[in-house]
Amino acid sequence: MTALPEPIAADIGHVHLKVADLSRSISFYELLGMTVRNQIDGAAFLAFGGYHHHLALNSWHTEGSKPAPQDMTGLFHFAIRYSSRQNLARTLRKVTAAGVTIDSSSDCGGIADSIYLRDPDENGVELTWDRPRELRPVPLPADDSPLDLEELLHEAD
Repeated sequence: MTALPEPIAADIGHVHLKVADLSRSISFYELLGMTVRNQIDGAAFLAFGGYHHHLALNSWHTEGSKPAPQDMTGLFHFAIRYSSRQNLARTLRKVTAAGVTIDSSSDCGGIADSIYLRDPDENGVELTWDRPRELRPVPLPADDSPLDLEELLHEAD
């Protein structure tokens, strides 16, 4: 049997998106809990807390453009992982109050609670909270089921 190579320790530092309307995109991501850390020459850098930036946005070549067609290659979605289920619930409350359409949701097989939506440029965004290992069912369910968004909203306070 061939030994597996030692795993590489890594994570993803930030996402950089091309957008059609920088102000509109900034407003959307602020709704998700981010704050603008820096803004220069058609670009904005947003973060949670004191981090330098989790998300960069630019309109350098895309100001006023249309979203890419769904049958083209590109970003399917990226995930924003919240530190608690209550923070996910609070964000859901802000998103629904703003009239943002929820595409779908999932309990992700008992591992995470996830909500899927689209930003103003039709980029997929997953809002998620990973359950601590001790709260995950054993054995894990074979299928995902929709997340009860009403129940989650009760945890916003």
